[in-house]
Amino acid sequence: MTRNMLEQFVSAGIFLVLVLACLIPAGAQTFTGVVTQHNDNGRTGQNLLETTLTPANVSPTTFGKLFSYSVDGQIYAQPLYVPNVNIAGTTHNVVYVETQNDSLYAFDADGLQSTALWQVSFINPAEGITPLNCFTFCGVYPVIGITGTPVIDLSTNTMYLISRVDNNGKFYQTLHALDITDGTEKFGGPVNITGSVPGTGDSSKKGIVTYNAQSDLQRAGLLELNGTIYIGWAGAEHGWIMAYNASTLKQEAIFTPTPNAKLGGIWASGNGIAADPSGNIYVATGDALFDANTGGSDYGDSLLQLNSSLKVQQYFTPNDASCREANDFDLGSAGPIVLPGLNEVLIAGKGGAPCDTDPSAARLYLVSSTDLGGYNATQNSDLEELVGATQGYWSSPAYFSGPTGAYVFSIGINGPGKGDYLKAYTVESGGLLSSTAVAESPETFPSGATPAISANGTSNGIVWAIERPEGLGVQPGAGAAVLRAYNAIPATGSSTLTELYNSSEELAGGVERDRGGCANKYAVPTIANGKVYVGTQNQLDVFGLLGSKTGPGLFLSNPCWTFAASAIGTPVSEPIGVINNGTGTLSISNITITGHSAADFTQTNTCTTGLKTGKKCVITVGFTASVADPEWATVTITDNAVGSPHNIFVLGVGKSTSASAAKTAAAKTAPQLGIGPELHNLGK
Repeated sequence: MTRNMLEQFVSAGIFLVLVLACLIPAGAQTFTGVVTQHNDNGRTGQNLLETTLTPANVSPTTFGKLFSYSVDGQIYAQPLYVPNVNIAGTTHNVVYVETQNDSLYAFDADGLQSTALWQVSFINPAEGITPLNCFTFCGVYPVIGITGTPVIDLSTNTMYLISRVDNNGKFYQTLHALDITDGTEKFGGPVNITGSVPGTGDSSKKGIVTYNAQSDLQRAGLLELNGTIYIGWAGAEHGWIMAYNASTLKQEAIFTPTPNAKLGGIWASGNGIAADPSGNIYVATGDALFDANTGGSDYGDSLLQLNSSLKVQQYFTPNDASCREANDFDLGSAGPIVLPGLNEVLIAGKGGAPCDTDPSAARLYLVSSTDLGGYNATQNSDLEELVGATQGYWSSPAYFSGPTGAYVFSIGINGPGKGDYLKAYTVESGGLLSSTAVAESPETFPSGATPAISANGTSNGIVWAIERPEGLGVQPGAGAAVLRAYNAIPATGSSTLTELYNSSEELAGGVERDRGGCANKYAVPTIANGKVYVGTQNQLDVFGLLGSKTGPGLFLSNPCWTFAASAIGTPVSEPIGVINNGTGTLSISNITITGHSAADFTQTNTCTTGLKTGKKCVITVGFTASVADPEWATVTITDNAVGSPHNIFVLGVGKSTSASAAKTAAAKTAPQLGIGPELHNLGK
């Protein structure tokens, strides 16, 4: 429906080199934390209690990378933050990080301790319990552990998360309720996920459709609402949502949008299941049959409003649903956002030709939460449709209400490896959005991005986003994540958002001063108490006000490296440069290799003497494949720079001399575009 037609419807240790002045004392905070994906249940991405970071002090000269924490696997889940946590008798501000190696870390959020406050691992490789290896569909590569962002209930100091393991060939996904002070299990947990519903859909047996712990991917952020934990999955067979009692961990409800069909995943590029203040739940589904308008029970490519028992109350389905199903144009490639105070929900997924024409581009759909609109074959019953990115959205928008008006920010994708600009739309007096963006960033984001907002109420608004330099189809990717910050209020008369900072621009010792870890797709920054937390493939990077930071720094020419597929038994190697980009002498005391396939990796190095500022040594990483499967490890560097130990994530894959095995190995090391859910470069 066009805009004009709708007007009528709208009514300590080494870390002490950091300046203590930039560390906010734990006891002085009133901020309660970031305890769910994208900050709140509406998934608006706002932290409106940020009193330290402002457009005036977020600049290359005053703001930058402070330190990093090494982790044992890729960080896909958004870091969560809780202030004033009592751990072993000491109060800490804590940032919680989860990895695809099935680990949960609690770190001191201010860098006052160089190692984790505590860590929990849900695997035991010596006993054959590991994360899942990439198989068939490699939406996460090379292993799959904790993917979806957990949720924290501050009233009980409990974190809820889903782990995923291969236990000697048996596959489990497990709900954990963990004490945020020490990581211990609570409420009689953990509980293995199981479930089934009546249906005749894909892989049904005797009229029953059953959840598959091996193939169903838990990517969407968890939702805690009125004492219930809601969890979503996208699978090779069906999408699922399940509800568990937060106190007993007993399953209370289960729903699949495709009981008599297949697919219909709930994945949203990692964005969380949403809810409005009335307790209505919102999810968008992926490709599947849609027949609910004719009395069926399948809701492919639809925005659903569910009640607490996971019953569909109403829905919105674009009138090109059948085209979407045929062309893998998931409406659910992005997550819905509930616009504050407007009784409106915004959703935008994949799109473009052949389903969206005149022009050929994806649409952003604005719908009323009191009447989503259902399905209309000739004209969508929504409030407004905006022409968006050429190929759509693998990300969700953010919302901010400034001193003179409100804005919605979004970043889409225009083609394989071809991103879109960060675009700002105004929220007008009637509740509709401006028909076109009023401002946009100077640069594009090759993989799109989900932006986040920091502000002090309506003032000092900043839009943050993480740039992944490769397209989504490149896995795992080797480019460093780039943190970007923009003034949330466009300058008067300007259609360009003012960039305040990006982590690749400032040099020190002849190299990037603020180089971070390797970028993951779908990463969302967490902004809390004067710091910005960025999860990457190999570390958590922490940014903030620099003050008079001194001492050596460690820059890696490649924080990650993926070897080209090599013949089993044939050694290959790659030199990785280490450069001191700090102000004192860098001393490296130890270099080790650990991880999944450590025995097949080696290292030699020239880092035997101290490095002055700007000087370089080399670590040469070797790999000899022993199997025709992905192998990975971590090169850990112990040194005297802030953030030690540092690490390099390395990945290799072997290929057999047989043609078929070589083809299989090549597919695993470089997942191809256009295969199943990875269509259009862009995967789940």
